[in-house]
Amino acid sequence: MSDALINGVAGAGGGIIAQLLTYPLQTVNARQQTERDPSKPAFKDGAVRQMCLVVKHEGWERLYGGLMPSLVGTAASQGVYYYFYQIFRSRAEAAALQRSRRGIGDGSVGMLQSLTVAALSGCVNVLLTNPIWVVVTRMQTHRKANKQQSPLDLACVLDKTLQAPAVENIPHKTIHVIQDLYKEAGFLGFWKGVVPALIMVSNPAIQFMLYETLLKKLKRRRASNLKGADGLTALEIFLLGAVAKLGATVVTYPLLVVKARLQVKQIIDDDKRHRYKGTFDAITKMIRYEGLSGLYKGMSTKIVQSVFASALLFMIKEELVKGARLLLTGNTSLVKKLPSKPLR
Repeated sequence: MSDALINGVAGAGGGIIAQLLTYPLQTVNARQQTERDPSKPAFKDGAVRQMCLVVKHEGWERLYGGLMPSLVGTAASQGVYYYFYQIFRSRAEAAALQRSRRGIGDGSVGMLQSLTVAALSGCVNVLLTNPIWVVVTRMQTHRKANKQQSPLDLACVLDKTLQAPAVENIPHKTIHVIQDLYKEAGFLGFWKGVVPALIMVSNPAIQFMLYETLLKKLKRRRASNLKGADGLTALEIFLLGAVAKLGATVVTYPLLVVKARLQVKQIIDDDKRHRYKGTFDAITKMIRYEGLSGLYKGMSTKIVQSVFASALLFMIKEELVKGARLLLTGNTSLVKKLPSKPLR
């Protein structure tokens, strides 16, 4: 089994686990990003209050709306990304080694090369998996009718600040969402938001650049004799992944909001503020009618979700790669590099 395939499978596995643990935050964040009315709770309330509103008015299951296609998308995205990342990375390392033999450089992959490798991997990932994420966004933002009220709900209704979310007549099963999307925009509708998504490949590019830079500095400081990330503990990898994702998210978040606005079902009414013709039109209308703050709706929720999910992904992926190499090579020395206590 090639190293690229090992990293691809490990990335998919780590992505699925991280997705399961953070999905309710993703659902809330998608609703915050696509809420166009500043007076609605999605603009004012935090993630915890928003989750309470969803559970109160729609039930627990709506926090996991679109979970199945999201898991498929996560596995596909992480698998594709890590597979091509490893391939491009190996070629970059081989090229750097050849240059060093000619007396150019020290044989290591520089920051610019790492950025290019991550960007190319991200572009391939976006083009192959964008249709899945359009479906997921629509399922996450679907609002169903309020569930039957219980005595506890009636007590909460007395609090007039807890307003029920607007109910949209959008099908919430995967096949229905696909059919509805095709009727609305045809085959090209599955690539809505692909332009900001392609621009957003800078997010994983910045993330991996920061991660590898921090990783290299930490290993140099320790003067470790081990190779790769095997000399680091799971907690250290967790923290490195969290810091890297935090930096990338702050820089690219406005593009994420624009992508979500384009992918969600467009509101058909006389208010042109709610209809976007493309990426530039969405950006200009959001700034004009919602201000610059509209480009950062739900950012605090996204930071918590993405940093936690990314840190889990890095940690789990590295542990899965170690386990896979141990099984394939039978090299028992790898066992000594694993944490002394299993993660819980």
